[in-house]
Amino acid sequence: MSLVLDPAAQDLLFREAHTARTFTDEPVTEEQIRAIYDLVKFGPTAFNQTPLRVVLVRSAEARERLVEHMSDSNKDKTSTAPLVAILAADNEFHEELPHLLPTFPAAKDVLFAERPVRERDAGMNAALQAAYFIVGVRAAGLAAGPMSGFDHAGVQKEFLDGDHTPLMIVNIGKPGEDAWRPRAPRLAFDDVVTTV
Repeated sequence: MSLVLDPAAQDLLFREAHTARTFTDEPVTEEQIRAIYDLVKFGPTAFNQTPLRVVLVRSAEARERLVEHMSDSNKDKTSTAPLVAILAADNEFHEELPHLLPTFPAAKDVLFAERPVRERDAGMNAALQAAYFIVGVRAAGLAAGPMSGFDHAGVQKEFLDGDHTPLMIVNIGKPGEDAWRPRAPRLAFDDVVTTV
């Protein structure tokens, strides 16, 4: 074996995992979400920045407000999932760098003083963290249904502010009946990797 990770864990996290379209009504607990975050927070990012912000949409009233901003094909999935998370990038992440990067506390002002630079880095690193979050959901034995089909400006206005950019909405729960389509193709190694 070329991989150290147990084959069953490989299946759980990648090979057998799918984007879920339906879920059971079993709730997703606060403890599960805390355990997921406490695992995935160790995923690497540039300069140890941590721009991902997660808004858990638990109340019925908040769920209704969110569903209004989802594309038509995502409304039912979002309204029936046990838990929905809005994943966003904090464009003011640099304020925490003196704490998160004690070896280079001046990075806040030296590298990230300008907003366009912060927005670029926040988007890239929050996307990395969002991917870790999805893998963490799978590690908890749950399924994730990440979606980009929503009114980004509407979600930002309704749930965030001008310093936070929504990246995706993720439905979370135990997979339900007909939760996934057949596995879609993936590119082969030789289609993706070159050596120079």
